[in-house]
Amino acid sequence: MNYNINKQYVLNILEDILKTPSPSGFCHEVMSKIESYVKDLGFKFDKTNKGCGIITIDGECDNYVIGLSAHLDTLGAMVRSIKPDGKIRLTSIGGYMMSTVEGEYCTIHTRNGKKYSGTVLTTQPSVHVFKEARTQERNEENMEIRIDELVNSKEDVVALGIEVGDFISYCSRTEILSNGFIKSRHLDDKAGVAALFGFMEYIKRENIKLKNTIKIVISVFEEVGHGSSFIPKDISEFIAIDMGAMGEDLNCTEQQVSICAKDSSGPYDYNMVSKLIDSAKEKNLEYAVDVYPFYGSDVSAALRGGNDIKGALIGPGVHASHGMERTHIDGILNTIALLIAYMEK
Repeated sequence: MNYNINKQYVLNILEDILKTPSPSGFCHEVMSKIESYVKDLGFKFDKTNKGCGIITIDGECDNYVIGLSAHLDTLGAMVRSIKPDGKIRLTSIGGYMMSTVEGEYCTIHTRNGKKYSGTVLTTQPSVHVFKEARTQERNEENMEIRIDELVNSKEDVVALGIEVGDFISYCSRTEILSNGFIKSRHLDDKAGVAALFGFMEYIKRENIKLKNTIKIVISVFEEVGHGSSFIPKDISEFIAIDMGAMGEDLNCTEQQVSICAKDSSGPYDYNMVSKLIDSAKEKNLEYAVDVYPFYGSDVSAALRGGNDIKGALIGPGVHASHGMERTHIDGILNTIALLIAYMEK
């Protein structure tokens, strides 16, 4: 890799945002951190009405604007109802299997600023008590949250200030290992956000004047389908930086940058994908090209929103997406390097 990317800066940003709760619709705290990071770099930061961030990096010409995006929102839940025995029934935010959050610690965020600890369990949580504990179907109807407070009734819970519609975040369980692996929930897509900051820090530190103006969209509703449905109208081509899926019939590894040729929203722009592949080859980057049949991105949302753009999708390989995810710092660094190479080409 030919670029002097500040790996520790990327890891510091990533760890901070991973540990900051941000289920879709509840991103105000983490977005405040993003705004602070951007101002430290000296770039312009604006917000859309629905809370997405827009970062502008001026280029030599602004008659052709390239857009980049990553989403800051994550999977999570919301209080659906409070049961008579003081347990909480949840409703999911984002698409995940209930089995991936069974036994997970969580935080209930009330609208008056209080936080309460809890655990996601099935309604039959003990094999010593329930005959069908092992075989009970894991779905929303059979899941509940046990609050770590002295509560025995709905009235007890309401007295704490917990109400229907309060947000619930899952513990990220973030670990950054010395061998480069990063284990955490919500690498989809906070690894992509960290990659964008690595890109911006490199541009700033090396005092690089890009040929084209760049507008970076940090979206906050991607997990529910409309993250970048609105983007600045002067963007001509748009690249989403999101996770590369891994598994059967896929090429990507955690050490590579994934270039997506097609996902559930259809093929990505032929010329952009070809340019990304050529850039990766020229810089000897570790990369893979894949097709994701059960996947959509911020570019998908932007296209469905009626924006007249060309689109592409790249990102570091992430294993066990929407579960206990894992990536590697090399995958993030290869993603940053590909962005730099693409802008230079």
